[in-house]
Amino acid sequence: MIGIFHIFMWYFLLVLYMGQIKGVFGTYEPITYKTGCAFWGIFYIVSGVSSIRSTQNSSRYLSIWALTMNIFSVITALIALSLTIIELSTFNTVSYRNYGQAKLGREVSRVLLTTYLLEIGIALTHAICCCSQLNKTDQRTPHPRSSSLKLNKKHSSAMGSQELGVDLRQPHSRSSSLKLDKTASEELGEDLRQPRSRSSSLKLNT
Repeated sequence: MIGIFHIFMWYFLLVLYMGQIKGVFGTYEPITYKTGCAFWGIFYIVSGVSSIRSTQNSSRYLSIWALTMNIFSVITALIALSLTIIELSTFNTVSYRNYGQAKLGREVSRVLLTTYLLEIGIALTHAICCCSQLNKTDQRTPHPRSSSLKLNKKHSSAMGSQELGVDLRQPHSRSSSLKLDKTASEELGEDLRQPRSRSSSLKLNT
């Protein structure tokens, strides 16, 4: 609403100052009119719409966009506030034909001065709310590093269990190999004993 009010005030000041008559002492054209401070209300409209969208759809990208637009609105409102103070602190002489228009324009600038202060407060509160919303979304969504660490832990635990299984199987294989070695040695011993028995039987026959 503040942004829409500023746009209407900008159009009103534009029509007011363009309708001045060039007299001997010139026209009243303040620095706020030359820079178009009231037209900066379009940034306030965008920041308000982005804040509403971020509250309706709690996504990270919308919250970041709303935060940046609110910070930008605070900066523009501070610049407009300082320029309005400069305008109201000085008043150059103008033609008597344009004095009424200059006086009315300065009254409008006083009204806009209060709205700039209000806009700074609203934008700051919205920025703080966006920061808290970003913290909540960060806590809800898991980080990719933590998920990768969890996957690495699971992989390492699976590898460790496989290694333990291999280590547990190794004694059985060793015992079976020892049994095979014993049977092979026994067979070799029997083969070595058989020639001796044959030679002893031949001696008995002779």
